[in-house]
Amino acid sequence: MAEPMPGCGAPGRGSEANEADRCWLGRAVELSRRCPPSATAFAVGAVVVAADGCVLATGYSREGSPHDHAEEAAIAKLDPADPRLGAATLYSSLEPCRFRASRPRPCAALIIAAGLRRVVIAWLEPPVFAPGGGAELLRETGIAVVEVPGLAAQARAINAAVLGE
Repeated sequence: MAEPMPGCGAPGRGSEANEADRCWLGRAVELSRRCPPSATAFAVGAVVVAADGCVLATGYSREGSPHDHAEEAAIAKLDPADPRLGAATLYSSLEPCRFRASRPRPCAALIIAAGLRRVVIAWLEPPVFAPGGGAELLRETGIAVVEVPGLAAQARAINAAVLGE
């Protein structure tokens, strides 16, 4: 079960972001501030929200292990039999990874396997540690991916050290 988190309302639908989407994505950005520092990985936060606005899980990078990604940490807390997953939205402060060296399955593959059908992100992964492409893979499998560039600067600022900014 996810930790209590102030509600933002019901997620949007499809490829358009609503005010609740911006609010939930802001919560994911705030979760990224909890990440232990790393010179070799991004600080990312993730929130999984049911269609009715109920938080199903949260996660952040390096939450339980130095190799944990935010989406991976959140998805690990979900009940795979939860019927709400197909209508839930995953919010991530950074595009879910398509490639990774530290684990056998990248976050985009975990999202697909979990049955999530909508992902909202603040910014696309820059090719600092690995090539991006997670959003493209998700779209190729029919998952709606919504980018909310209005929160990109905030998410990037949390990662300024690894970006060399």
